[in-house]
Amino acid sequence: QVQLVESGGGLVQAGGSLRLSCKASGIIFSINAMAWYRQAPGKQRELLAGITSGGSTNYADSVKGRFTISRDNAKNTAYLQMNSLKPEDTAVYFCNADILSTDYRQKDYWGQGTQVTVSS
Repeated sequence: QVQLVESGGGLVQAGGSLRLSCKASGIIFSINAMAWYRQAPGKQRELLAGITSGGSTNYADSVKGRFTISRDNAKNTAYLQMNSLKPEDTAVYFCNADILSTDYRQKDYWGQGTQVTVSS
C-alpha cells in the first residue's frame, strides 16, 4: 500500500552537487520522521540526516555543513541536497520514513535505494 521511491542519484565529480528525492505514495494518513541513510560496500549502514514532522533536523558529522535535508509535506516528499561531494560519499542512499497508513500503526518504510557515485 505504501511505497517510498528515491530518485536523483547518479554520477558526479568531486565537488559537485546532487539533490535526492524521496516520494511516499499510497494511502498515507501521516508521515512522522523521515531520514536519509547510506551504505557503501563493506560498510555499515549510516544515518546521514533526519527531519521530524515539524521540520527539526539533525545530521551526521560526516555530512554536516554539506548536506541539507528538507521535506514538502503537501507532496509527501523528502529531499537531500548534497553539496561539495567527495569520493567517500559514494554509496547507495536510502530513504526511511515513519508512516501511518491503513493499519493504523506507524511503521518504518524503506525505499529501494539510489546509487550515488562521486568520481575522482
